[in-house]
Amino acid sequence: QVHLVESGGGSVQAGGSLRLSCSVSGMIIRVNCMGWFRQAPGKEREGVTLLNALGDIFYADSLKGRFTASKDNAKNSMYLQMTNLKSEDTAMYFCAADRRLCSGDFSGLESGALQFRGQGTQVTVSS
Repeated sequence: QVHLVESGGGSVQAGGSLRLSCSVSGMIIRVNCMGWFRQAPGKEREGVTLLNALGDIFYADSLKGRFTASKDNAKNSMYLQMTNLKSEDTAMYFCAADRRLCSGDFSGLESGALQFRGQGTQVTVSS
């Protein structure tokens, strides 16, 4: 089993920045794909980024340039640095993981097909 815990969410004004963290524990040696997705009330789940064990990082086109994902294997953590935040970025942000290697296809992330996910951290951006 793999356990994911997100942190770092909060309230920020438009134009501000936040850094989300995802702490991973459990059978992490078998994790080959990690990612972030978000979901706002009344809206569908939206894939934000995917990172695979080969070192590839994929971003949703609409978020490129503002969001940066990274991993620290020594700390068993994944991060999402968000800059120039906009009100439309307001959502619950979740990290997810899977033992299968992933590519830039966000359909699995958005459909909830990744095997493990955290409880989420709320990001609220006020204009």
